[in-house]
Amino acid sequence: MKSGLRGWLGHGQQALAKRPFGSLSAQFLVAGGLLLLIAMLFAGYAISALVARSTINHKAAATALFMQSLVAPFADELASTGRLSPDSSARLDMLLSKEQFKDRFPYFEIWKPDGTVAYSNSTQIIGQRFPHSAGLSRALSGEVVADYTDLRAGEHRVRDIKTPFLEIYSPIRSGVEGHVLGVAEIHEFTQPLQGDLANLRWGSWLVVAGSTLAIMLGLYGIVRRGSRTIEAQHAALEARIAEAERLALLNQNLRDRLQRASARVAELNEQFIRTVGAELHDGPAQLVGFSKLKLDEIAAASDPAARGRLVQHLGTVLSEALHEIRTIAKGLLLPDLAGLPLQDVIARAARAHERRTHTEVQLATEAVGIEISDAVRACVFRFVQECLNNAFRHAAGARQSVSCALYGTTLSVVVANDGAAVIVERDAADGERLGLQGLRNRVESLGGTFAAEIRQSGETRISMNLELVGGLLEH
Repeated sequence: MKSGLRGWLGHGQQALAKRPFGSLSAQFLVAGGLLLLIAMLFAGYAISALVARSTINHKAAATALFMQSLVAPFADELASTGRLSPDSSARLDMLLSKEQFKDRFPYFEIWKPDGTVAYSNSTQIIGQRFPHSAGLSRALSGEVVADYTDLRAGEHRVRDIKTPFLEIYSPIRSGVEGHVLGVAEIHEFTQPLQGDLANLRWGSWLVVAGSTLAIMLGLYGIVRRGSRTIEAQHAALEARIAEAERLALLNQNLRDRLQRASARVAELNEQFIRTVGAELHDGPAQLVGFSKLKLDEIAAASDPAARGRLVQHLGTVLSEALHEIRTIAKGLLLPDLAGLPLQDVIARAARAHERRTHTEVQLATEAVGIEISDAVRACVFRFVQECLNNAFRHAAGARQSVSCALYGTTLSVVVANDGAAVIVERDAADGERLGLQGLRNRVESLGGTFAAEIRQSGETRISMNLELVGGLLEH
């Protein structure tokens, strides 16, 4: 499962690395930026078109009011005769010829409903009839219409107009019934209007672009924060997977070491049992067998003096056998260590060694404030006992020392001696108990580590480390 998840994460990382925009925020910046750009262009175009149309309509409404005031005095005449008199036309010509009017409105027409020009400041089209333009048709239906000049229209071709103007159509209504009597059309120069429209378009585009940028930055900030969170979680998950794999490998190694140590302990125990059996057979058993023969001699002896000597000899042999049995048993049995603090366990092993070898052992032990199991006590006792035996046997017990310290939950015990000691990892076959190899297996069977070294100064150090957790604690 872990390898599958790690593979999935690795595949995801490779896929992201192959993309030109690997991170989520970068992808959003590109995709979201394109979409918002398209939306901004559409919105900007639509808004600018609406603003321009609204401005034109507003201008048309204002101009229509002006035209209504201009043609209102002639509405009754137009309604009664269908045309304007020469006097009325002259009055209009005088009004339209003023400079302030001509600079803004170059052309002015009054249309009849049938498309005939009833009046124009371009005299060549008065009385002519032209097809209805779209603006004229809408104005005849009662609307005020503003649009740009269609230079293809007949009335414009007749006058050879080449410059587009803004055409504004305003219906002329009767004063009583409000019927549409005709349409007043005025042409306005577009330059001032185009300047206003350009400013409005720029303003609307700036508003749309600013709003789009603000939206994009806000969304990008949210996505960027989420992307960083995802990246941080991805990195944390990878770290956890790596740590889990490391711990799994460590546990596997520990299990393998424990299995090997357990197998070696079982093998050494069998060898030890065979050695003990051999010692019993070759020592006490032989002496007991010899004693049985002496009993037969005692039974056959008739001389009391000879019988007494045989009995005395028999007692000596049996005493020797008993001594050997006790010696073997003493090596097999541990002293009662149950409930003892660890420093007392070490002290007991050291003092027993001192009594047996008549050497001195320096102790530097700290109080261990953790309740340990009897298995740990036995392991530490055997470790100190065998290491001191090794120091006495191969270095004459020179400057023997035992130290004990607790680092967190790790127990460290070190036995050292001065002199060119020889580290011999004996097994039970030499008749000298378990030896250092047996101690190594014992320590590793509890999940600990065992190390032995000879320094350049000649000091020999043998150490063991145990992690005091789980089953190594007293419950």
